[in-house]
Amino acid sequence: MKNIYLYTRNECHLCEIVQQELESLTMGKADLSIIYIDNDLELLKRYGLRIPVVTGDNGELSGYPLDSNAILNYLK
Repeated sequence: MKNIYLYTRNECHLCEIVQQELESLTMGKADLSIIYIDNDLELLKRYGLRIPVVTGDNGELSGYPLDSNAILNYLK
């Protein structure tokens, strides 16, 4: 099973939308990990205001709006 990571922040409305969409797309097809960047200086520098950011094991897959095709291609 593949891994998908959602980089998010607390109280991020766009992140919540992407998380719901990801949960639907990945159910039974991938392990979805939610990573909050607020308390991690390295992740804050990397993603800052670009969140939400979705990555797989080989790099970035999407931001907002969610690129469903990129996620589905990654899951093949």
